[in-house]
Amino acid sequence: MASYSGESEDLKPAKAVFWNDPRVRAIFWQIVAVICVVAVFGYLIHNTIENLERQNIASGFGFFEMEAGFAIGEGLIEYSSADTYLRAITVGLLNTVKVAAIGIVFATIIGTMVGIARLSPNWIVARLSTVYIEILRNIPLLLQLFFWYALIVEVLPRAKEAYGPFLGVYLSNRGFNVPMPNHYGYLGVLAGLVIGLAVFVWLYRRNKKIHDQTGDVKPTFAPGIGLVAGLMIVGWFAGGVPTSFDMPELGNFSFSGGGEVTAEFLALWLGLTLYTAAFIAEIVRSGILAVTRGQWEAAGSLGLRRGQILRFVVLPQALRVIIPPTTSQYLNLTKNSSLAVAIGYPDIVSTANTTINQTGQAIEGIAIIMGVYLTLSLSISLFMNWYNKKISLVER
Repeated sequence: MASYSGESEDLKPAKAVFWNDPRVRAIFWQIVAVICVVAVFGYLIHNTIENLERQNIASGFGFFEMEAGFAIGEGLIEYSSADTYLRAITVGLLNTVKVAAIGIVFATIIGTMVGIARLSPNWIVARLSTVYIEILRNIPLLLQLFFWYALIVEVLPRAKEAYGPFLGVYLSNRGFNVPMPNHYGYLGVLAGLVIGLAVFVWLYRRNKKIHDQTGDVKPTFAPGIGLVAGLMIVGWFAGGVPTSFDMPELGNFSFSGGGEVTAEFLALWLGLTLYTAAFIAEIVRSGILAVTRGQWEAAGSLGLRRGQILRFVVLPQALRVIIPPTTSQYLNLTKNSSLAVAIGYPDIVSTANTTINQTGQAIEGIAIIMGVYLTLSLSISLFMNWYNKKISLVER
């Protein structure tokens, strides 16, 4: 017969068995979930390999080292039809990254300007911004790509009758042709530009810190531009004062030499940028409206003008609301670049599709496309999450 001794041990509750511990049960079910997922994928992979072997279809990525045998219209690296499939897919990958990166930059700039313009007290500016947003975001992107491509190909003149507003610059239905530096001395100009931009950023952060601490507004833009221009000139002299350029020259059907922005890239860039900018504009507008009216009135009582209020008070607070949905738009733009195949731009989907058609290895080709877009999307998400965390308010 149990007896109560009055010691403190007798007052402690009985220890629960381990399978009733919530932490143990959580770990157990997570292990079960992982085993189930691995088992399902293992079954699918094993079954796929067996079916491929039964039908004598090659599998694996050995085709990477085979000769591709097809041409690619444009790329950031040298490529010919005698190169391997791996290099062809790399060209497509770089083309996808190029249009996504440039599209994100310009969509952000245009979207921010249109979003602010929609809140303008000027009636015409606000209505024009509304019209832009409502038209662009309510027409399917694929149709917009067809529109821009047809506009460039059908409206602009042929290469022989190209517009040439500046020396060596031509605009035709084949794209945009510009002179390009052809001397190593221009690397000095590039170095001056990079150093100048780094000093510009340092100057901006320094002046912002002074403004936050003392309220004094130091000039940043004009000195920064002058500094960048001066360093570029110094780099030009350091590089030996090069003056020659690789000029585009008209051939039988098109231009050769110089730099070229193809009609396919122009149409894709315009479509992706303007379409995504319409959504970003609405995000910017909603972010600005999320800042209370009292912030505007308090800043106005200090004598700040509307532009200064927007720049120093409203936008820094609105950014915390704007960044998360804008990240989704960046991801959408990157994934929407897969529509490039509809107008003939050689992105990763286009080059992988050609590879699939020639090698018959569809599973590997689709896996490459999925892997590329997954990697790009996760990279963008990681960067934007880092930036969002950096600008978030630190609560005590």
